[in-house]
Amino acid sequence: MIRLSDLQWERIRHHFPEENIADGRPGRRPVSTRQVLEGTLWILNTGAQWHMLPQCYPNYKTVHRRFQTWCRSEVLRGILMDIANELRERGVLDEEECFIDATFVMAKGGGAEVGPTKRGKGMKIMAIVDRHGLPLSVSTHAANHHEVRLVQLCFDFYMIEAKPENLIGDRAYDSDPLDHALGQDGIEMIRAAPLEPNETADARPAPPATLLAALVGRTLLRLDPVAASDPRPMGISSRELPWLRSTRLPRCPLQAILR
Repeated sequence: MIRLSDLQWERIRHHFPEENIADGRPGRRPVSTRQVLEGTLWILNTGAQWHMLPQCYPNYKTVHRRFQTWCRSEVLRGILMDIANELRERGVLDEEECFIDATFVMAKGGGAEVGPTKRGKGMKIMAIVDRHGLPLSVSTHAANHHEVRLVQLCFDFYMIEAKPENLIGDRAYDSDPLDHALGQDGIEMIRAAPLEPNETADARPAPPATLLAALVGRTLLRLDPVAASDPRPMGISSRELPWLRSTRLPRCPLQAILR
């Protein structure tokens, strides 16, 4: 079960409109916002269907309705932005160099934001994390768009005010127009090409010294919920960069930040 500590709840409770309702207001008071949020975090963390919400939480219909209201009014987005900027001021977030990647998710039923591809109908989940692997932007897009065209849209969901100086990704982000567009915002795109099929790290030329220097001590992002962890993140052998380690996106970014 997911429970928020008193300290965590006090840091975010002022964001919820229902917590500011006057005691003298006529009518029944809404279900506890703290319990509804804990139920929402349980759903987001487990990926279960809403009707599977345990009985220790409020009714799943109430939790789902309140969650939809928070999404429309961007309450959760405001919480994430405030906490992320607070962590940045405390030096916990390091946004100078960030990592970007995307993964394909099947959506056979279709939908407004679902695009057809050779692999079938689906969506792309794109994420930007800081050098420690903490998510700064998570967004979904139709899968029939190339990742290069979606990078700028990812920054629409960016949770802190300062944009990264360097953005590191794989070969999918090799684009001169993208470099120019990011350069206007003061962002330099750095690409670390992954291994080709049937290619071994020993048979591949060593990465250039400039790339090695740029990736020293960095945490590389790998958005792949199925494949096992690769000992060579982004196609660079651990022998060459033993300090690199791959990371996976937390199932619930809000819960990860509140920790």
